[in-house]
Amino acid sequence: MINCLPFSRVILVCCVSVLVTRVIAGKVQWYGQNWARACDFFANDLSNVRSLPEHCGPKCEQTPRCTHFAWSRWNGGTCWMKHGSASKSDAFSTSDSSMICGVLGQNHNRVSNNGKNPNSKGWKLIWEDSFDWTGHVDTTKWDFDVGGHGFGNNEKQYYTNNRWENARCELFPHSNNGRLIIEARHEHMHGSSYTSARMKSKQKWTYGRLQIRAKLPTGRGLWPALWMLPERQTYSNTYWPDNGEIDLMEQVGYEPTRIHSSIHTKAHNHMIHTHKTDSAIVDDATSNFKIYTLDWYPDKLQTFVGDDGDPLAKHIFTWDKQGDWTKWPFDKPFFVIMNIAVGGNWGGQRGVDNNIFPGRMEIDWVRFYQQS
Repeated sequence: MINCLPFSRVILVCCVSVLVTRVIAGKVQWYGQNWARACDFFANDLSNVRSLPEHCGPKCEQTPRCTHFAWSRWNGGTCWMKHGSASKSDAFSTSDSSMICGVLGQNHNRVSNNGKNPNSKGWKLIWEDSFDWTGHVDTTKWDFDVGGHGFGNNEKQYYTNNRWENARCELFPHSNNGRLIIEARHEHMHGSSYTSARMKSKQKWTYGRLQIRAKLPTGRGLWPALWMLPERQTYSNTYWPDNGEIDLMEQVGYEPTRIHSSIHTKAHNHMIHTHKTDSAIVDDATSNFKIYTLDWYPDKLQTFVGDDGDPLAKHIFTWDKQGDWTKWPFDKPFFVIMNIAVGGNWGGQRGVDNNIFPGRMEIDWVRFYQQS
């Protein structure tokens, strides 16, 4: 007897414990039209998440752009969500009888989660980096800030230039899906006691949706951030803060479950204790990948944090346009920055625990959408 778990009108996923392996002449034997066992798909990995086998199909249904999936026992059970055109004939049989693969039915509604899929609101993906290889960072897409001068915050690290130990791409085990690793290390370089990386996108944008899927580091003294700065100095004779800063995500290691979002301008900045900020509690931000979203409109900035199935699950911060450029300089191109600082005026308020190194922020992908 085969006992299976229905979860929607279009797909079934089988309970591993009761399914008998069926591989006939090397071909995959399909059950319930849309799932099979002892099979996998090549490449096209979109994202992955730890899950039970019966939860893999629903997670694919809830994830924007996911069209097919595979489940394996790796890391206690992992759902590998995939994208692109795929049919049952694209699956191949494996020697691992515990693996499951599946495809979404033709009637699958790609607009899920109350319209929170970017495509449901007319968002068009215009740029992305998925880091799906093992090797150095793609320097056609990213630059590096280099130095150890504190970066205005009395930070203790030296930022290196595309150094493997501090910034690299690595494939997940048994997968063609990769991630970027930004790693802070306790080592001496150019007068600093720590090294890290601070990457910035070569592409700049004005208005749109920025999404970054990341798992944050943990440890007192670390200060990871996902943020944006303007391409050029447009307002006044002072680049910062007059021309703006958008902080999608900041976290300090002594408070790892609190995620902060902020803006800085001439009128509102931390130097004069007037910056605008808010935060949200995310209990598993350091143990699981989360999607951090910035929605940037001509009259509003909003940030969110969520999971693959619901990227906008938790609102963090909103800043509405008001006044002149001293309060709203957010009408020019900005670029993305991703970094881990060590110590500093905020991150180092409770000291640096040297036992937590290396500290890693893992970034599965970065995407930018604009409204079509």
